[in-house]
Amino acid sequence: MYTNNKLSKAVRLAIAFGAASATAFTASVNAAEEDETAKVERIEVTGSRIKRTDLETSSPIQITSAEEIKLSGFTRIEDLMNSLPQVEAAETSFLANGSAGTATLDLRGMGANRTLVLVNGRRLQPGGIYTQAADVNQIPAALVKRVEVLTGGGSATYGADAVAGVVNFVMNDDFEGFELTVGGSGYQHNNDNKYMQERMDARGFDYPTGNTGIDGKAINIDLTMGGEFAGGKGHATAYATWRQVDELRQGARDYSSCALNAAGTACGGSGTTPNPNFYFYPVTDGETDFSQEVFWTLGTDSSFIPSVGNVYNFAPVNHFMRPDERYTFGAFVDYEINEHARPYMELGYMHDRTVAQIAESGIFFRYFNFDINNPLFSDAQRAQFRNEFGADVETIGAYIGKRNKEGGGRQDNLEHSSYRIVAGVEGDINDSWSYDASFQYGSTASNSVYRNDFYAPRIDSAVGAIGSNPCTGVCQPYPVFTYNGISPEVAATLGGTGILTGLTSQTIVNAFVTGELDFTLPSASMPLAAVFGVENREVDFERLADEVFALGDLAGQGGPTPSLIGGYSLREIFGELSVPLVDDAPAMESLILDLGARYSDYNTSGGETTYKVALDWTPVADWKVRASYNRAVRAPNVAELFASQSIGLWQGEDPCAGATPEYSAAQCANTGVPADLYGTIAPNPADQYNGFFGGNPNLKPEIADTISFGVVANPFEGFNFSVDYWDIQLEEVIGTIGAELTVRQCAETGLAAFCNNITRAPGTASLWRGEAGFVAATNINLASRHWRGVDVSSNYETDIGDGKLTVKLIGTYSLKKEYEPLPGVASATYDCAGMFNANCFAQPDWRHSMTVSYTTGDFWTASAKWRFFGAVDHDGTTDQLVGDGLSSESYLDLTGAFDINDHVSLLVGVNNVLDREPPIVGGSLGSNGNTVAGFYDTLGRYIHASVTMRF
Repeated sequence: MYTNNKLSKAVRLAIAFGAASATAFTASVNAAEEDETAKVERIEVTGSRIKRTDLETSSPIQITSAEEIKLSGFTRIEDLMNSLPQVEAAETSFLANGSAGTATLDLRGMGANRTLVLVNGRRLQPGGIYTQAADVNQIPAALVKRVEVLTGGGSATYGADAVAGVVNFVMNDDFEGFELTVGGSGYQHNNDNKYMQERMDARGFDYPTGNTGIDGKAINIDLTMGGEFAGGKGHATAYATWRQVDELRQGARDYSSCALNAAGTACGGSGTTPNPNFYFYPVTDGETDFSQEVFWTLGTDSSFIPSVGNVYNFAPVNHFMRPDERYTFGAFVDYEINEHARPYMELGYMHDRTVAQIAESGIFFRYFNFDINNPLFSDAQRAQFRNEFGADVETIGAYIGKRNKEGGGRQDNLEHSSYRIVAGVEGDINDSWSYDASFQYGSTASNSVYRNDFYAPRIDSAVGAIGSNPCTGVCQPYPVFTYNGISPEVAATLGGTGILTGLTSQTIVNAFVTGELDFTLPSASMPLAAVFGVENREVDFERLADEVFALGDLAGQGGPTPSLIGGYSLREIFGELSVPLVDDAPAMESLILDLGARYSDYNTSGGETTYKVALDWTPVADWKVRASYNRAVRAPNVAELFASQSIGLWQGEDPCAGATPEYSAAQCANTGVPADLYGTIAPNPADQYNGFFGGNPNLKPEIADTISFGVVANPFEGFNFSVDYWDIQLEEVIGTIGAELTVRQCAETGLAAFCNNITRAPGTASLWRGEAGFVAATNINLASRHWRGVDVSSNYETDIGDGKLTVKLIGTYSLKKEYEPLPGVASATYDCAGMFNANCFAQPDWRHSMTVSYTTGDFWTASAKWRFFGAVDHDGTTDQLVGDGLSSESYLDLTGAFDINDHVSLLVGVNNVLDREPPIVGGSLGSNGNTVAGFYDTLGRYIHASVTMRF
């Protein structure tokens, strides 16, 4: 083994932990001062498998400690991770419509599928039937020792998917004793948003006012126990957790109690209403005359009257935060046979059940032909048809928009059960080399039971449409043309249930050796160190849809949800080499070159090579310069390759709809709008349009190049910092061209690459009535994306009185987030750095969190955190923001921790102390409840408390 002087060791530890722990840093220095010849334990830091005493990470790593996790008060890992400046919100509990029921992480906003999630340095399996990304619900927050976030690429070390970086959850697998934590939390808000209240008053909508009290409550119980056995040769840690979260609907907050229109200027809503809306047309010889369209609703006497302002405020029924119940249990066991063989095992199980509720189902402007003598029409209504369309009209064409207010909200009951087992053995080969061989299996069984949606095949018979089967048996006539004529019992006969079941699995066999070579360069005192290894990985994905889902027979699903079955396998060989070039020379305390490479042979796309080159230069003992280059790949996943192609919905605007379209007649003609229909296309009141989505088995892997350059230093005692510039260039991006972007680029350029993907419905040129009109958006390899930015981290610690004051700041500045949807089409390229619109997530240029903590020599600790979101610009051309838009936001969190005695401690805290509301945005920009849900504080003030007992 090799030793280092105290300052070198201190700087190396600071670097290894991303300048994240001033306390640990200071402790290392003190320990070194006490014993200059103390040996340093070999450590492995995320980003390399090399274990050696002088390891220095060449890529930026941000550490979140167990103490920080507890002080945050969060019991959901994704809530904690989304508070980091480098992370954008992905799947969270604050999503309902289209929710996967999982929790995923999105580094840099490059997509959850480009963020590799590890547990103790090993991959977490895909999360469920709706997602290929890892579900971090599987990770018990109470047992996390620290979270290491590597934001410089990691494919050469860990394989594919580490395009944006790696999140490694290091578990407390050496726990000693018994610990029980019981906690509770909830939200509180004062509903006083005058802007929203005025708009709801203008529409006559109800909304809450004043203090909400505590809602969205959660309870958690976490149990951890561990200790040695077999005379100290073995150690076992076991855990069990339970968490229950109450639902919270959009109607609980005034700012989400109505759905804003796209401009954010008024409460909008859906044209599918409890008192139905109708588009009627005469039909002659089987041909519908769309030019004679009338738009009617029902008067209180069931007569047809012009529909003016008849929209449904669907917002209050939707979940703002889903209810959830989750429990986990597992164990970590290791045993030392001798120094050459130390078997280990990791076991984990998670079961989670959540319900995603959205507004009621209904007849979503489906087209029917009716005989004018249909018994559901009254004589007075028949007279109105003949007066409008002519005395000889016999067939009426109709689009019907009827909301099933009588039946209650649609509910997706989502369950996930995940299992994970790791079994392996590690040991020393000799004094310089060690090995690790493991087998890993992870599986997630999940299902979706979608209930309370209308079963579309029954609707035709129930309304007596021409060509439908007779309404007999369980079928009951659905008196849609009678004002308030539908009872809950009749509505229930149209209800249907769709069921999806799924199973994902991941099997990994991994083996590597690591150690120091018997070779040292003449200019250095440290030997070369290396890793050599192999890995086999197989991923299988199965989602089985019942006939209801497969055929798209539920009226409120936006299209079919087909079965998806597929998988892929790969064989890999990898290696790393750390080369100390110079040490103990003038202006060259140390200079180390790190190399790494991995070759992966996929059975779907063939061979791919990833590699890294990094340089660490320590000119003096307390300063370090680091630079790295990483080549990363992401092979297409099962859904991207094998998903069936089908109709679905996209959120946005048709710029050629409305009486005064945004584009000219000539531009709209590029998108397929006939001249005689220009200015007649009705926009969708809910901003939802049809898209044609699906997989592509001919996809190629994505290729990413990451460059980073940074400085880490300890300029004076108690203070250290790091500043890192990073640049990620992603080519051959797997994705889709945004449907709205397709329409706009077609209108502006007329290029076939865009225009060939637009199909407008015959007769109406609509992209949302029925399914005849849509925008194709299947998976393809796109051109490129280019991200650049700067990460900053600093820590300061000093003694004040009998205690210690610690200040920690982490921040990130985004310089570029450039999307190039198609090669060579400069007009299609856009930059999302500090920009927010239909194509750009609301990530500000600058975002940081700063925590100030004071720990006394007595029994209490207090901390305050300032979370800052910089202002976000808006291009102002398509969608609008409310008021001044996304101005800068600051949140203040306060926490107090108290050691009651040696066995009992208390933690209390309030996040968002000032009850700041999230920025309010227009209907086509918000992810839920007129907000960017789960990114900004969504529900107001968050109050939490917990008691921990230790023995």
